[in-house]
This record gives sequence, structure tokens and C-alpha cells, in this order.
Amino acid sequence: MINKINNQPIQSSESLLKNTQNISGTDLSKQFGSFLNNAINQLNLEEQTVSQLNSQFIQGGNVDPHELLIASQKASLGLELTVEVRNKVIEAYQEIMRMQI
Repeated sequence: MINKINNQPIQSSESLLKNTQNISGTDLSKQFGSFLNNAINQLNLEEQTVSQLNSQFIQGGNVDPHELLIASQKASLGLELTVEVRNKVIEAYQEIMRMQI
């Protein structure tokens, strides 16, 4: 059976700003770091799920091909998003390093 897609809304930038107005830079960097760790852990779990479904499918287990393809695409999109976020962070870092003081 195909699982429902989680379509909970992402927090808006306004609500994120309200939550971070009285937070120090150190706390904010820790929150950002934990957010990235959680996102990477979630991506890793999706990759493990795809690997598990794939091995069950190959062994002739009771796996719906559609479920396998959907899980595979979710993991692929998550990886692409992670790479793009990494690229943007590197670009921002390089831009900051080019600034003259």
C-alpha cells in the first residue's frame, strides 16, 4: 500500500524570524546545525528505506513496484535538494570571503 505524502506546511519566514529575534548567534548556529543534522538523518533514513525495498523486490518479496519507485524518487529529490543547499552555502561563504573590510 502506498503511504500518504506528508503535506504539512513549512514554517513561514515570518514565524521563523519571530522565534529567533531574542536568540544569540551561538544559539542560532546550534539550531541551524541541528536542523541540518536532522535533514541529513532523514535523507539517510530514506536512502536506507529504498535500499531495503529494493533488496526485498529483487528477492521476490511482496513489494509494490510503485511504492519502490516513489520511495526512490523521494530519496533522489532529497539528495538533489541537499546538494543544491550545499552549493548555495558554499557560494554564500565565498561571497563573504570576497568582501572587503
